[in-house]
Amino acid sequence: HRPWRETYRPQGPLSDMQADKSLSKGGDDSRLLCIRITLTSRNVKALERVCTELKRGAVDKGLKVAGPVRLPTKTLRITTRKSPCGEGTNTWDRYEMRIHKRLLDLHSPSETVRQITSITIEPGVDVEVTINQ
Repeated sequence: HRPWRETYRPQGPLSDMQADKSLSKGGDDSRLLCIRITLTSRNVKALERVCTELKRGAVDKGLKVAGPVRLPTKTLRITTRKSPCGEGTNTWDRYEMRIHKRLLDLHSPSETVRQITSITIEPGVDVEVTINQ
């Protein structure tokens, strides 16, 4: 298990200067970096679409790609009484939310990763990019 040192979480469109600061701590960008992209979503179809786009972009550039690794689905459950006052028949509502997670590992220079991750990401899909130098 390798320690992951730097985390970059895109919140929106970044300027080139901000992206350079967050992706590299100086030095030359031509060396290969281990980049882990973590995708989470409640919508499986949107998540799989983003995964295939990222992988296709990386393979087209000739990068070494591992994944997508499908992690176990987290199921969040809430059971609550239907009646607001507590009177009457004991009837219950059961709600659940499923959170799906995928991992992609890339070995490439940071400049190439910036180009690959510049695709349009569907709403509801969270992307976390972690860089190991």
